[in-house]
Amino acid sequence: MKLDRLLAITMLLLNRKRVTAKELTERFEVSVRTIYRDLECLNQAGIPIVSFAGASGGYEIMDQYRLERQYLSMEELQAIVIALKGVRSSLDDTDIGGLLDKVGALVAKSERNNIDDLSQQILIDINPWYGAEVERERLTVLRAAIRDTKLIQMNYINSQGETSERECEPMGMVLKGYVWYLYGFCRLRHDYRIFRLSRIDGLTVLSETFERKHKPLDQLDVRWNRPDVQNVVKLVLQFQPRVKSRVRDYFGHAKVEDLPDGTVLVTSVQPEEPWLYSMLLSYGPDVKICEPISVAEAVAAQARKIVELYRPTLT
Repeated sequence: MKLDRLLAITMLLLNRKRVTAKELTERFEVSVRTIYRDLECLNQAGIPIVSFAGASGGYEIMDQYRLERQYLSMEELQAIVIALKGVRSSLDDTDIGGLLDKVGALVAKSERNNIDDLSQQILIDINPWYGAEVERERLTVLRAAIRDTKLIQMNYINSQGETSERECEPMGMVLKGYVWYLYGFCRLRHDYRIFRLSRIDGLTVLSETFERKHKPLDQLDVRWNRPDVQNVVKLVLQFQPRVKSRVRDYFGHAKVEDLPDGTVLVTSVQPEEPWLYSMLLSYGPDVKICEPISVAEAVAAQARKIVELYRPTLT
């Protein structure tokens, strides 16, 4: 336990600028005296830990110190290789190939067959089923614009199907739920916005540069957790057996119940937005909206419009 804790403290200090004794005691659930003894052990082992007093004090590892390869196990190196290959599948980046070569150089020749065998057990491929090349090209263009702080111009289609021309200061790329998004400051809206790559058209990188705003990528917009969604609806849906697998894929986080007649009853809370009705209509006659009646009526009204659209052709 102590050896594990010592290694964990070392890793933490290597990845953080400065850590207080209080943080270490809370992280490892030991007393302050134990932390002091651990830090002294690390110093005696040759790891140069420096202490700083005062309100902003704490502990640091001296600059230029690094761990050698032997602190990485074969399983940890395998995890690095799998992750890098997964990223390379989506990003056309020669640097990742070079990084894979460097990681491979950490492995002895006698061990390389083992790590190759292990890396074949898990494959991460984040490319879409179709259009991977188009998405990869967009990612390459946007990454270059982000790196060079170049302004971009694009046509963007929002969730209501409305197209608008935008000028944007690209801040970073985010992969969430197997979908790539662009984070940027939209000059049209004068605020940070999230742009889904599949909705971007006519992408152009302008010669004008911008001054990058100092704001961490993971803090740019709290809407990933959707706390701004005010209108939600509790749905009770009954699905036919033939769409059971699709229901499980989409509503896996909701309450799903298999009924004696083979149908599936789902209780789920969803944002009441236009895409909700499109999603329900996509199941056609394989879903019955039990609750609420307002959603059932809205979907029925949309179905009637579809019938009217084809009535001249059918008659």
